[in-house]
Amino acid sequence: MTVQVLTFESTIYTPYYKATGKEVEVFKHAYENKLPLLIKGPTGTGKSRFVEFMATQLSKKIITISCHEETSSTDLIGRYIIKGAETLWVDGPLTIAVKEGAIIYLDEIAEARPDVIVAIHSLTDHRRELYIDKLGITHKAHPDFMLVASFNPGYQRGFKELKPSTRQRFIALSFQYPEAAIETEIVMNESMVNADDATKLVAIGNKIRNLTELGLTETVSTRLLVDAGKLIHTGLPKRLAVKVAIVEPLTDELQIIDALTDLSNLMI
Repeated sequence: MTVQVLTFESTIYTPYYKATGKEVEVFKHAYENKLPLLIKGPTGTGKSRFVEFMATQLSKKIITISCHEETSSTDLIGRYIIKGAETLWVDGPLTIAVKEGAIIYLDEIAEARPDVIVAIHSLTDHRRELYIDKLGITHKAHPDFMLVASFNPGYQRGFKELKPSTRQRFIALSFQYPEAAIETEIVMNESMVNADDATKLVAIGNKIRNLTELGLTETVSTRLLVDAGKLIHTGLPKRLAVKVAIVEPLTDELQIIDALTDLSNLMI
């Protein structure tokens, strides 16, 4: 299978998540009303963490599919395999979620092949059913089944954009980077770094995010700030931690790396 599947029972652990708006209420109402949910936002704004957190709040199993350009409907629905002298059908993660009533999370859905979008259409409207053409059967979704997808509208351009007809099958939430006070709390909680260093890391992140003239494909995510905080907490020199965890992942352009390093060194 060419798709990464991550599954956990929501009772194993409760991931840390700091709400920044009404997203928890929206998710619960979407689940109650059996509505598919699309989460939009830049990389590292907590989309995946939020879905995992909500699975624990609802005490539901979650199956995460990390979509990429090779992810096909067969990867999600299932396939025949040869075992000894037998040919057996093996359900894919989407079929399992439909049958068991799990939350299926399609991370970066716009990266997947078009046949994936076609496959989920009947699960995103009043039918709530999955047709398996290779078996000639249709599965009605379990009452507890929920479809959640995410994508990055700032990164997915042109051929990777979701079609309006697909977007309108979901209710949607937009995620942005948290305001400074909340992001500082997140960095402190996730990395165990002290308040002063967390505040400085968030300030660096916001400063770089505002440098739109650099033309960075991606900007500083909360995840990168947490990574820098972890390195600082375990004793790596602060300036080095910021360079390797925040600056270097953003670009390979040496001049930009030098400029961002100089900027960060003045702030940490």
